[in-house]
Amino acid sequence: MTAGFEVPARAEVAGVTPGDALREDSFVLETRGWSAPSVECEPKLMALASLANLEPPDPVAAVGYKSQGNLLVIAGASGDRARGCAQALAADLHVTLVSTEFVPAPAITSWRGEVRSLTGYLGEFMAEVALDGAARPAKFDLVLDFSVPPLFAMRQPPQGYHAAPSGDAGLDRVLEELRESVGEFEKPRYFAYRENICAHSRSAITGCNRCIDICSTQAIAAEGDHVKVDPHLCMGCGACATVCPSGAMSYQFPRVADRGAQLKQLLSTYRHAGGTGACIVFHDGTSRAVLADAASTGDGLPASAMPLETWHVAAVGLDLLLPAIAFGASHVVVLTSGECDREYLQALREQAAIGQSILMGLGYGGTHLHVLEARDGRSVEAAFRALEPTRVPEAPATFMLGNDKRTAIEFAVEHLAKHAPAPANEIALPAASPFGEIRVDVAKCTMCMACVGACPESALMDGVDQPLLKFLERNCVQCGLCASTCPEGAIALSPRLLLTAEVRQARVLNRTEPFHCVSCGKAFGTKQIVQSMMGRLTGHSMFAGEGALRRLQMCADCRVVDMMSAKDEVSVMKLGNS
Repeated sequence: MTAGFEVPARAEVAGVTPGDALREDSFVLETRGWSAPSVECEPKLMALASLANLEPPDPVAAVGYKSQGNLLVIAGASGDRARGCAQALAADLHVTLVSTEFVPAPAITSWRGEVRSLTGYLGEFMAEVALDGAARPAKFDLVLDFSVPPLFAMRQPPQGYHAAPSGDAGLDRVLEELRESVGEFEKPRYFAYRENICAHSRSAITGCNRCIDICSTQAIAAEGDHVKVDPHLCMGCGACATVCPSGAMSYQFPRVADRGAQLKQLLSTYRHAGGTGACIVFHDGTSRAVLADAASTGDGLPASAMPLETWHVAAVGLDLLLPAIAFGASHVVVLTSGECDREYLQALREQAAIGQSILMGLGYGGTHLHVLEARDGRSVEAAFRALEPTRVPEAPATFMLGNDKRTAIEFAVEHLAKHAPAPANEIALPAASPFGEIRVDVAKCTMCMACVGACPESALMDGVDQPLLKFLERNCVQCGLCASTCPEGAIALSPRLLLTAEVRQARVLNRTEPFHCVSCGKAFGTKQIVQSMMGRLTGHSMFAGEGALRRLQMCADCRVVDMMSAKDEVSVMKLGNS
């Protein structure tokens, strides 16, 4: 059985008799967790069946589409082929053919011109069409594009858009899908976004771009200091939530709390049924064929491997990998097929590397987290046979996962640290990890506090009424905004996981004495700022006189008084009136 999310299936054939006939029944193989009928796996079947006891998750918000069947066919250099498709679809759709040659055809609107730009999604495509030398906007519900290269360059184009396949069989499937794309449709709103903790940008300085860079549909774009997501373009891969360091972007299909409940239920039932060496296998629909091949031609998944089907494996991040180990899994495998984007695989491997660094740093031997690419049943079986025993916590965790990403990871780490074979105070992490400290070169730092204003997570703080720079490591997501903002280049990032109480305590990174006005004695600014300012402006024509330089050492009130009383100095006001 693949443990689906919406309707958990029961292991109704736990006691089937092994036989070759059953190997051809995909439903039987799935209900057995993709293990062959000859494999004894009673604890696994009991664990999978127990998922039906969970409460159904709260519904996810929906995103709607409406298509009336207005189709744009872009001929490109394939005029004859495009016209043939347009005529084949004319009986079912309202077809407009744009081609460089005007060839009238019955039931088709033919335009002689070219499409210069195309945006949108199912039911809301906007095309800029050049007709008779003038560009005109036009709206369509569907698009069939014969252009080379296609007008949409993203890895995964929007729904309702089809780049014409080169083969006739593939093209026939596209035509059939276009015929069925008329009416009203819904899909889940796969994501949630909290802009108040987003580390994308501050004051036009970019910090974190990870969600924008990894989105295969170009659904995410910068919008000032934050990002915006077009829910109609989002296809639900969840990679944005996986790579987001702060948890500003979170996955909703399912939510982390709901997936955490599944993990606890599976592992607890498996353990109480006598199972050992539990392995959680995350996979999506694209891997069903290789799982079926493995179970029908060999032993399939081992008795300890419990599959959980996801909408997309790219949504499996550190907030699921580490809690699964804390709940008692010996291995977590993210199984992908050959169709998975390279960018997704890279992100998954980075997440696994961070998690494995934490586990190894705490003395948990072996490799617990795996990203497996499999193209057939043999490679699946070989990969699982190669898994070696690992060390896990002596007692499984009892906490419930919440939907806040960093809190979920923190709970898992606390449990793993509590039962660690080799307790540690600090663990070095790979570059681009979402945890760490910042280091300040106090010789360069002028205490201008630009970094404090740039920090989106309140990890950096000032001393309010004292010239202090403080740092709360628990809040730091290593976005780099502080380092990019610092005018002195005094800040460097240092990824690590601090496991002492100090991680929750604000500590002083730099302090200085306040500078006192040379006229009235009132404290203002810091010595570093005033000294830096004087060093940079000495020799400037506007500060050639001793009085002008001395004015830099005055508070705002005294500076104004001194400027008004200095009758002989060159000033901007006098230059403007000369």
